[in-house]
Amino acid sequence: MLTTAWKIFLTGLLLIVPAWATLFILLALFRALDSLVGAYIPYPVPGLGVLLLVLLLLFAGALSTHVLDQHVLERLERRLERIPLVQSIYLTLKGMTDLFHFRSRFGRSTVVAFPFPRDGLWALGFVMGTAPAALQIGTLGRLLMVFVPTAIHPFTGYLAFVPEDHVHRLNLLPEDAMKMEFSAGLFKPQRGWLQSPR
Repeated sequence: MLTTAWKIFLTGLLLIVPAWATLFILLALFRALDSLVGAYIPYPVPGLGVLLLVLLLLFAGALSTHVLDQHVLERLERRLERIPLVQSIYLTLKGMTDLFHFRSRFGRSTVVAFPFPRDGLWALGFVMGTAPAALQIGTLGRLLMVFVPTAIHPFTGYLAFVPEDHVHRLNLLPEDAMKMEFSAGLFKPQRGWLQSPR
């Protein structure tokens, strides 16, 4: 009973925090636009701030989708990440919003445990596929590409090339694995998750 309540609590937390942060930022943008336009208009126009916010979001979305190249956006993002205070805020909020894109990145991945960063220590990872043919050398057997997320920003991490026989497949949904990672182990999945899936 208590573990079910804890799972429900963590799921709610992972849903509410990014939504609240997004709402907080949109509200701040709305207030800024409303006060900026209000300085030039002698009488208040109800709903003008909301309209301007919607237009700003549409413009930003259209600009990033149809005009700017992905490389330009990545360079802009890297420059933002160099500014000390902006870096911590931006990366945290980006990590929260990335949770909404989780299924497109890891939704079909197999969750595994394997020795990392050395024997005797274990890490959770997501099998992203077979390593390129150029890396399939030596006597280690077939190498898999395994992404190892890092907390508290789980969409950054390490890409490890692991021999297939060193990987232990887990009976764990990718969503539950990310909840474990994001909560630093506080989230407890259902019993039997350490067994190999049938």
